Amino acid sequence: MTLTKHLLAATATMAIVSAVAPAFAEDVNLTIESWRTDDLTVWQDKIIPAFEAANPGIKVTFAPTAPTEYNAALNAKLEGGSAGDIITCRPFDASLELYNKGYLAALNDLPGMENFSPVAKAAWSTDDQATTFCVPMGAVIHGFFYNKDAFAKVGITQPPATVDEFFADLDKIKADGTYIPLAMGTNDQWEAATMGYQNIGPNYWKGEEGRLALIAGKEKLTDPQWVEPYAQLAKWKPYLGDGFEAQTYSDSQNLFTLGRAAIYPTGSWEIAGFEANATFALGVFPPPVPKAGDQCYISDHTDIGIGMNAKSANPDAAKKFLSWVASPEFGTIFANALPGFFPLSSGEVKLEDPIAQEFVSWRAKCKSTIRSTYAILSRGTPNLENETWNASVQVIKGAETPEAAGARLQAGLDSWYKPAGK
Repeated sequence: MTLTKHLLAATATMAIVSAVAPAFAEDVNLTIESWRTDDLTVWQDKIIPAFEAANPGIKVTFAPTAPTEYNAALNAKLEGGSAGDIITCRPFDASLELYNKGYLAALNDLPGMENFSPVAKAAWSTDDQATTFCVPMGAVIHGFFYNKDAFAKVGITQPPATVDEFFADLDKIKADGTYIPLAMGTNDQWEAATMGYQNIGPNYWKGEEGRLALIAGKEKLTDPQWVEPYAQLAKWKPYLGDGFEAQTYSDSQNLFTLGRAAIYPTGSWEIAGFEANATFALGVFPPPVPKAGDQCYISDHTDIGIGMNAKSANPDAAKKFLSWVASPEFGTIFANALPGFFPLSSGEVKLEDPIAQEFVSWRAKCKSTIRSTYAILSRGTPNLENETWNASVQVIKGAETPEAAGARLQAGLDSWYKPAGK
């Protein structure tokens, strides 16, 4: 079924619901706060029209803020009483803090929340799972994009499955000299951790097993399984190209889509942009495992949710919108309009994009986990998430050893975090 047919079917279904539900007496205007500036056109052209067609009397405006400014801007708006009715939610601690401050409304009784499993809701629930305050909207999967034309030119017949194969391929690309082997810079810091450490790390700390053991205090960041991903990142340096220290995230995107780099460590959120801008055949592969036959793990990260401003002047309309977001109809529109953001609802959604299908197929063979720093471990100071950004950059530059990075991060965590029961 094409996206157009999905939209028509979803609109027809919701029109039936609207026929028996009273329209609002006067137009209600809802504003959505978000960091997803890249998605503005999709919301304006596809998602919002489908909702408004089935819900006369409710008008919706998608008003995103630049990703790096979103948290600070949103907090300022919430504190000043000027925030929109609908709040796009980052996962885990950032949104939990908003809920604890009274800025996000509880959504336990929202129609449609029954479509989500406890695991899907965990990123937007209290620690005891008693209250959920955002509708789970999408997950992203980490991995590597590659230029199929570049691989063919240098004689690589298939993407690497093991770490040894990965570095052998990088050596082959570097020796050819046509392409930068790896498109990643360290200027913006976060990508070195998000697209580097958190991408390859789960294969070493065994995904959820290691992440939960770290939270429980049963493992430490000085343990080999947490240090080794830094050691792997340190080996990336010779393949990053000249001037990688000043290279921004957008620089790396451009290097790859312009065909100047062969491999791009990143995630499924890049699909739409890369398909629109790359003039070569795109391929993707999951993080290579340390040894052939090892169980693979992927960062299948609960990335984006959506909730209600607790002080919204239009709570009924806002809840109606959020209930629609919780429906399979929205999930189908969302997943195919924004390939690479995978729905978290239990309803069946058919993905039309082949690269999105490839990413999601890894769930069948690899164990899923989330980014290790997002839940609980970044609530204090120093913030483990931000410290992991810095550590990833320092080991890539060669300014800090992997062992020293692990020791520094563990010392920072120990300074404020005490595992339950210890």
